[in-house]
Formats: sequence, C-alpha cells, structure tokens
Amino acid sequence: MSNPPLFRDPWAKREAWRKHPVFTNRAMFSSMFPGLGIALVAFTAYVVVDNFYSKAQPGAQQKH
Repeated sequence: MSNPPLFRDPWAKREAWRKHPVFTNRAMFSSMFPGLGIALVAFTAYVVVDNFYSKAQPGAQQKH
C-alpha cells in the first residue's frame, strides 16, 4: 500500500488566526456581556442591604 500524497495548504498561514484562542466560543461568549458578573453582584448586595435596612427601621413601612 502506498502512502497517499500529502497536500499542503498554501493558505494555512493566512487562515491561522481562526484557530487562535481569542476566537473560541467560550471567549466570544464571555466578552458578549462585559461587566455582567460585577453588575449582578452589585445589584444583589444592594437588594440585601435595602431589605436589611427596611426591616431594621420599624417606622419605614412602604405603602403599596
């Protein structure tokens, strides 16, 4: 059995950027919403502190 001919891609160097780690699906998804994690933590902290202070002050009932 003979070895099949090895074909070299003349455009391999020009197409190499497509395989760079910056262009992976994970990297693209994480950069889709920059700051989302920080915003979620800040909003959660705000809600917790607001609920704590509204329960701590007996005269500060909110009207619905």
